[in-house]
Amino acid sequence: MSSFISKAGAAFVLVFLLACVPGAFAHEFKVGELEIGHPWSRATPPGAKVAGGYFTVTNKGNSPDRLLSISSDISDKAELHEMGIKDGVMTMRPVTGGLEIPAGGKVALKPGGYHLMFIGLKRQPKQGEKFPATLTFEKAGSVTVEFAVEGMGEMGGMEDHTE
Repeated sequence: MSSFISKAGAAFVLVFLLACVPGAFAHEFKVGELEIGHPWSRATPPGAKVAGGYFTVTNKGNSPDRLLSISSDISDKAELHEMGIKDGVMTMRPVTGGLEIPAGGKVALKPGGYHLMFIGLKRQPKQGEKFPATLTFEKAGSVTVEFAVEGMGEMGGMEDHTE
């Protein structure tokens, strides 16, 4: 009987926490027809001047949109970058003209591909905290999201994604 009570009590506590803290486990944002999923960054070592930012954007609309700019109080500026391999050499370059989010499509900003760079850090992102940033899209407009800061070697739950 005490085993049942323990399981029932644990289930009650979990349901209670989920009901009292809506969105505590969800980490998604919406603007217009766009859904921004799990914005995250990595903790940085002392003295680091840059940090990366990652998330997914799903366009539920019938027309493409474009990520135009990013801003955050955590850094002097933020830029959209693309990493790639050219002639066996890894390259990273700023993306000019924004990043298209195709109609009915999904774009993943992740390590090794498209990503944000927070340049000129004003403070070090620490594991377990969150910091805000504003994403501006051509059609959907602006939305403020919260970047969850994970450990230095983390992949933001994206290690299983191949997109």
